[in-house]
Amino acid sequence: MSEATQEQQLTEQQIANWQRDTLASSQKHLAERGIVPQSIFDKESRYLAPFFAVWKIKAQNGRTYWVIAGRLPTDHAEISAAATAREAIRYFSLQWQLKADQIVHAGVRDKTQLDFANLLINRAHGLYEFYEKDELWANEPK
Repeated sequence: MSEATQEQQLTEQQIANWQRDTLASSQKHLAERGIVPQSIFDKESRYLAPFFAVWKIKAQNGRTYWVIAGRLPTDHAEISAAATAREAIRYFSLQWQLKADQIVHAGVRDKTQLDFANLLINRAHGLYEFYEKDELWANEPK
């Protein structure tokens, strides 16, 4: 099934539920790292259900973060890493490739770590494909 077909099969309610779940996952991710979310920048956040969401979240510490969640590892970066959600997914893609490379080149033999490196590589490549699709970003604020 193609990505477009899969997306079209989701109802508005399923998309809303998925969006709520990825936001909750993003907030939990930050909280687990001692970062307490304060507010969401809805207009600058982006999502492509059921694949990924990139949330722009302001924390109580005064800093703002990009948080990515969905069918990939949940991760975050300070806003200085990227000006837009599109740039944020490129940033995460590149960071994941670097992390995977570090795992592989460290001579890690642990299957869990190698599986994680492979997951990072796979998701990084997929994420970069979304970054390259201009039509997905036509309405993104500059």
